Amino acid sequence: QVQLVESGGGLSRPGGSLTLSCAASGFTFVSYAMSWHRQAPGKERELVARITNTDGSTNYADSVKGRFTISRDNAKNTVYLQMNSLEPEDTAVYFCNVRYRGFNYWGQGTRVTVSS
Repeated sequence: QVQLVESGGGLSRPGGSLTLSCAASGFTFVSYAMSWHRQAPGKERELVARITNTDGSTNYADSVKGRFTISRDNAKNTVYLQMNSLEPEDTAVYFCNVRYRGFNYWGQGTRVTVSS
């Protein structure tokens, strides 16, 4: 079965950096686009970044462009989210996602808190 396991969240001061990882299993990782989403308290879940499986092209939410970088390692079945210049508004639970055979699969999430 599809499994997505996120890690790397934690507490950061404003301006700091964190790197999130998502280990995937249960499907042919190299064949699917992957994405990161986040959900802040009291808000809806939103797309943060996406990376294709074909040419590795990426797209980002406007709020994170220039600060966050999504990447993937197909040999390790892992997708990453490098987050720099963190802001308090980045505080959220971050989820990894794959749309596999018409269904959205999510990990359990990893919490990121940005506070001084």
